[in-house]
Amino acid sequence: MTGHDPRAVEIDTSKPHPARMYDWFLGGKDNYPVDEQMARQLLALDARGRDMARVNRAFMHRATRWLAENGIRQFLDIGTGIPTEPNLHQIAQRTAPDARVVYCDNDPIVLAHAAALLRSTPEGATEYIQADARRPDVILEAAGSVLDFDEPIALSLLALLHFLDDEDGAAELVDRLVERLPSGSYLVLSHTTGDFDPDSAARASALYKARGMTLRLRSRAEVTTFFGGLELVEPGVSLSADWHPELGEVVEVAGDGPIPGYAGVARKP
Repeated sequence: MTGHDPRAVEIDTSKPHPARMYDWFLGGKDNYPVDEQMARQLLALDARGRDMARVNRAFMHRATRWLAENGIRQFLDIGTGIPTEPNLHQIAQRTAPDARVVYCDNDPIVLAHAAALLRSTPEGATEYIQADARRPDVILEAAGSVLDFDEPIALSLLALLHFLDDEDGAAELVDRLVERLPSGSYLVLSHTTGDFDPDSAARASALYKARGMTLRLRSRAEVTTFFGGLELVEPGVSLSADWHPELGEVVEVAGDGPIPGYAGVARKP
């Protein structure tokens, strides 16, 4: 781990944090009343909040398995979230025991639980970086101690970019990270959308803004722009639940409407 003592972590419990809210939606225990309060407010806008988290998690499992089965042995996961087994490295190392994985998040509570992210196979490696996603150069430099940037890397930005507005440089962040990846690398991305219920989406964004946070929901076309210059794997940018369901972890959800999230995997030529 990058020079941090988990025992010295100071966690701000006065305002909600996306990683802890996501943990609550997944049924975890690493969250606080302020996180649960806001999560319940979001459930009042869309009762399928838990399904959204589970569908996103299942996409991560399938995409990681697909990448490992297609020869990828290095993974950089930014916006990791609180460990929930199986973690990305466990999925990758089941297929490829020599897989090397670097996780990155900025929430101190993730650091406090990072030991769960570091249980690598003997053949592989895992590392955790405490850093803000908006500082790609810091992340890339630290990741270079574990990953070989001359060999393909899978970059995962899962349920992350909707917390960055256009003015915060979301597109520039993706471009900077992808720029450093060698040919044959992949970008894995998932993103919540307001395409199917714009009114509830607008209220959710306002709720985040009132708490001093950003929720920038994007359309399918906007999500697709993040993959500019890359070769999308079929079926392209799809609903998260529709991305290669044959690979497993199909989530049973309430209601008939789509879970409002897009996902895609694309190769760097």
